[in-house]
Amino acid sequence: MPSTAPELMSPAGYWPELKAAVESGADAVYFGLNHFSARAKVGFTLDELPEVMKMLHGRQVKGFVTFNTLVFDHELAQAEEAIMAIAGSGVDAVIVQDVGICQLIRSIAPDLEIHGSTQMSVTSAEGAEFAKSLGCSRIVLGRELSLDEIRKISQSTDIELEVFVHGALCVSYSGQCFSSEAWGGRSANRGKCAQACRLSYDLIVDGRPRDLGPYRYLLSPGDLCTVDQIPDLIQAGIACVKIEGRYKDASYVALTTRAYRRAIDLAMKGIPNELNSDERRDLEQIYSRGLGAHFMSGTNHQKVVRGRAPRHRGVQMGVVCEVRKYSVVVRFDNLIKRGDGLVFDSADWKSPDEPEEGGNVYEVRQLGHGQLELEFGKGEIEFQQIRIGDLVWRTKDPSLQRGLKTILRSEKPVFTRPVSFQVFAEPGQPLQLEASTANGCRAQFVGDEPLQPAKKRGLELDTLNEKLGRLGGTPFHIQTVLWSPQKPVFVPASLLNMARRQLINDLMVQLEAVKRPVAQRRFDEIRTKLVQKSVESIRESSADLGVLHLLVRNPSQLDAALAVATNRPIGSITLDYLELKGLRLAVKKIKQQGQHPRVAAPRILKPGEENIVRALLSLDCDLLIRSSGFLFDLKRRISLGKLELGDRKLIGDFSLNIANLMTAWKYRDEGLSRITPTYDLNSQQISELCEAFPSDRMEAIAYSHLPVFHTEHCVFCRFLSDGTDYTNCGHPCEKHQVSVRDSQGRPHPVMADSGCRNTVFGAQAQTDPRSLEKWINCGIRHFRVEFVHQSESQVKEISTAFLNYFDQQIDTSGLATVLSASSPEQTTEGSLFVPRKFQQLVQLS
Repeated sequence: MPSTAPELMSPAGYWPELKAAVESGADAVYFGLNHFSARAKVGFTLDELPEVMKMLHGRQVKGFVTFNTLVFDHELAQAEEAIMAIAGSGVDAVIVQDVGICQLIRSIAPDLEIHGSTQMSVTSAEGAEFAKSLGCSRIVLGRELSLDEIRKISQSTDIELEVFVHGALCVSYSGQCFSSEAWGGRSANRGKCAQACRLSYDLIVDGRPRDLGPYRYLLSPGDLCTVDQIPDLIQAGIACVKIEGRYKDASYVALTTRAYRRAIDLAMKGIPNELNSDERRDLEQIYSRGLGAHFMSGTNHQKVVRGRAPRHRGVQMGVVCEVRKYSVVVRFDNLIKRGDGLVFDSADWKSPDEPEEGGNVYEVRQLGHGQLELEFGKGEIEFQQIRIGDLVWRTKDPSLQRGLKTILRSEKPVFTRPVSFQVFAEPGQPLQLEASTANGCRAQFVGDEPLQPAKKRGLELDTLNEKLGRLGGTPFHIQTVLWSPQKPVFVPASLLNMARRQLINDLMVQLEAVKRPVAQRRFDEIRTKLVQKSVESIRESSADLGVLHLLVRNPSQLDAALAVATNRPIGSITLDYLELKGLRLAVKKIKQQGQHPRVAAPRILKPGEENIVRALLSLDCDLLIRSSGFLFDLKRRISLGKLELGDRKLIGDFSLNIANLMTAWKYRDEGLSRITPTYDLNSQQISELCEAFPSDRMEAIAYSHLPVFHTEHCVFCRFLSDGTDYTNCGHPCEKHQVSVRDSQGRPHPVMADSGCRNTVFGAQAQTDPRSLEKWINCGIRHFRVEFVHQSESQVKEISTAFLNYFDQQIDTSGLATVLSASSPEQTTEGSLFVPRKFQQLVQLS
């Protein structure tokens, strides 16, 4: 077991949650500002930060600010102002997603610590090392990793690792979810998640609905709980364990923090942490959609998404066995009390759109045989909407809330930290005391007068412990008192009391002192250099109005693309196949027909997936790079002489989340021939990126189905097999075409990749022919068209339409007509749409 305990980090939406975390034993608290935060609805103002940090440091708790959103070009100057204020407030670290913001922080505040957010989608040692190269001292790993994978990463990098141990799971990899952007124009990468994963969907298999009974929430995972895995995480060398929940209330923060504080402390002592049934039930009660270790304990697709409900369920209390006129009879598993808040789970027979019945219990009567009769407030329940067999869940337990009052309402410190004293007391010498805290603060007291020899009973260790231990109302408790008496000495009690008060006061002054990293404005200078760099860059010469790159996902689409390329010149054909074994033959086929092949790398690569990397590198063709870890791995292999790219090019894809010029240039400098802007940018922002970045080094996606969810959870395995993972699922992804249909009737295609991860694509193809003209005028020449479930004829029609547009045989109106008619569910502007409000904001900035 490592000698140092991992840091316990708790969430805070605002002051009540912040105080709950501190009083429950958190070592660190993470919180957001009112902007640049992935939880946009909660947070502190910049003016409040100094007060927040003074409070936290006074309690020996670190404070981390979440700066974990993508930042647009027109916001970089504002981001610089915020970083200056954050550094000046004395925060311990900023948690960052945006690669460009990492560089900006290193430039203007080099001493400000950076932690890479889970939004960076880091799932490998290579990804962690890339973050380290940006200046990150810690990385928050993806929540989809198992303990074995976490261990392997820990053994392969020296950067600090942080993992989520409790709370909500996103169905999509953090940083790789575009559902809110696609369907609501509100980006999850910008702190405005619409939680589309928590909605109900129908499963469409080979064009026909599949009856799944009560399991309609196909993309809504349960919640994470890894109290039992804490010893393993400590053994793996994890630097920090993190509780999710900046939208949760103070009760949730207090209860979960207390549970993990206990788990860490016991693990460090080598004592098994055996939560009793009440403690486990409390964790489930305070907030859960069904708790489990999920991916951390290994992949089991039957458990991650149960699919019955998308929201807080709490504890299952029993099953309805009789419905009376004004009451309900329940066969109970857990005792129900007056005041409990219950909900009746009618998923077996109700539509997901119908509201559930529930309310607070008014009266409870024991009927014997394990049955209770429950009454509710008058008019609170429509009993005809409850049926025998409905599950009964307790969503609220007032007694649990009452038990947390001490933590939530106390005006004095509840959780205290150790302070040690060293005493020097000898006759003829003034009393000297030194106090020290675990985090290295020290204070000293020296008396004014020499001490006298004891005439009767001299100073004793018990007396020192009693007097110095009077720390009530302070954030300390006594740990040790060191004293080696040589001769009997008399020390007045009043002097000990005075010394104790002065020492504690001096320690508090030291702890609360704000340490401000040096910061200076640099962004204007940085932007000027990047603009000049863009002007001086070597440009590709191209007489073409547009170069078309086609991305296909199956052999029939490849045949269609090759048929188009036989008659008309195209830039490349990119293969994004489920099966690795089909890639080599497909690349050979493309080359035999005189075309240029490219292969798309996975968005996620984990430890143990080296076979995928080897397969990709063995292909003599360009690579579409979708993860920073893979890019870092390639660069390392090249530097070690283990890989030669030759004339192969690396093209950065949308999943690198390039949203501003600083990020674009960073990836260009890392060796990418071209970059693809993130889907978080609208068409105007893509044009504006060309102002300080060479437009010929950009590849814009002109037509695609937005990859709304990219998930470790496998829909195919969960709902089309009884297997737990790829080893025993029977591979239904190779035999069936699957979509999830939303409440508006739109079928969203689902496809698996070579790592068995699923992507849910938007039903409508995203495109905006009017933007093409703007992009061409900005100098962009490379355009990609991506297919999902399109037929061969649709691939030909859509590809030919773009080529006709580039050859000026049709205009934007003609192109739009063909694209709409040839797309399975027509088309949408989607994230390319430019709201009028956005145009005004850019003008103001």
